[in-house]
Formats: sequence, structure tokens, C-alpha cells
Amino acid sequence: MSNDNTPSPIPAFGLGTFRLKGQVVIDSVKTGLELATAPSTRPRSTATKPRWARPSPKAAWRAASCCVTTKIWTDNYAKDKLVPSLKESLAKLRTDHVDLTLIHWPSPGNAVPVAEFMGALAEAKAQGLTRRIGVSNFNIALMKEAIAAVGAAQIATNQVELHPYLQNRKVAEFAQSQGIHITSYMTLAYGKVINDPAIEAIAKAHGATTAQVVLAWAMQLGYAVIPSSTKRANLEGNLKARQLRLSDAEMAQIAALDRGERLTDPAGLSPAWD
Repeated sequence: MSNDNTPSPIPAFGLGTFRLKGQVVIDSVKTGLELATAPSTRPRSTATKPRWARPSPKAAWRAASCCVTTKIWTDNYAKDKLVPSLKESLAKLRTDHVDLTLIHWPSPGNAVPVAEFMGALAEAKAQGLTRRIGVSNFNIALMKEAIAAVGAAQIATNQVELHPYLQNRKVAEFAQSQGIHITSYMTLAYGKVINDPAIEAIAKAHGATTAQVVLAWAMQLGYAVIPSSTKRANLEGNLKARQLRLSDAEMAQIAALDRGERLTDPAGLSPAWD
């Protein structure tokens, strides 16, 4: 991270911590920091992204030049709640700011208009509480509303479910046309894609793991990835995906696996997917 106020680019590779709790998330983040800052794996793209973790001291991730990301939950989208909610998150993370703050899901039933919570998010950025802002799980229509509210240049990323079985091309293409980065979550589809025969064949040809192939595929398309793991061997192996380059033919083989299989679709939260 630079010392000025210019946000660094969204890292291509991060460490997801969703659903990890207690000592498990602390250990995962500590291991990720150790691996990401080892001499052989030091490039800025290895930044981890702890969420609700409480490593001690806070300087640990700052010294490692990490991009720290948190999200605002739907209960706190109202103009008078969003900034206090973020400040509470900062206290839990033991830091005075994060690098990226995201809206977690669209407001259920549009209870809080997009313009209101995006405006509040922009205000949080103006106060120095976050260096970048973005959204998660937004379809094209919602992205257009967010752009109308704060401008495309203010929206760093749209974090969406994206993996070989759900390639979300319409959303990704629109976001990229507006200069909005795509962050892929569940890139391994809860592990379902790592046993796919086509991916296994590509992995064998490269002497790589299937997880590395899938992560490399997403990064090669220009997406950021945030795989999660509690095992050191998996965390270390995932990092090696950054060195893997797939051929055009291999990329086409993975592109052909798209079957629109959505694994995260919570009632009351999900928008009308494109």
C-alpha cells in the first residue's frame, strides 16, 4: 500500500474469510499473511482480505501491504446507519480505515434506495474510513443505478458468484465496459469444479492442481479471486495459480463448461439475475 491517498489497484488474488469464525479465521489470516509476505511470494497481488478477523496487532496486515476489505450488511444501508456500521467494523478490525468497503447484497425489497446507500458509502470514503467502495451481487440494472448515484469511476468492483459452471458473462461484460472490476467469489464452486474431467486434464498437462487451474482461468480473464481455506497446504498451493498460464484452447475448454449453475441464491436478498 502506498503512503499517499491514492488507492492501489484491486489485487488479483485475495484470501476470503466468509463463514470462518473465531480462532479458525485468525489462523487462516495469519497463515495467509505469512505466505503472502514470504520472499518468494511477495508481489502486491498476493494481498489478503480479512473480514471480521482480529489479528494482533493491526500493524500485521498494514506492514504486509494488504488490501483489507469489509462489507456492509443490509440492516445498515440507511443513510444514518451505514457510516456507524462501518466504524463498528473498523473497531473490530482494529484499524482506522479499510481499503475497500462493499455493499453485501441489494437492499431487500428496495427498502433503502440504491442512491441512498451508495451516497452514504461515498460519504464514508470522503471521511477517510475506506479508500475504495464497491458492490456485491448486483445485476446490470442495479449497477446502472449505482453508477447513476456516484459514477462508475467511484465503484471499484462488483463481487459476484463466478466459476466455470456459472460464468456470469453478461454482468462481467457490462461491468468491464464501465471500468468496474469483477471479483469472483466461490471460484471453485464449493469444490465442485475441482473434480471436473476437463479441468483435471488441463491440470495434468501443467503438473498443477485443479484448483490452481480454475483460479488461473479466472485471473486470466481479468477477475480477482478470493479463495478461502483453513489449510496451509491449500493456501500455499492456491497462491501458485498466479504463475500458471493457460492456452487459448484450454481457456475455451473451461468456457464451454458454463451451465448456469448458481449455488448462492438466498431468498429475499437475490436480485433478478441476468
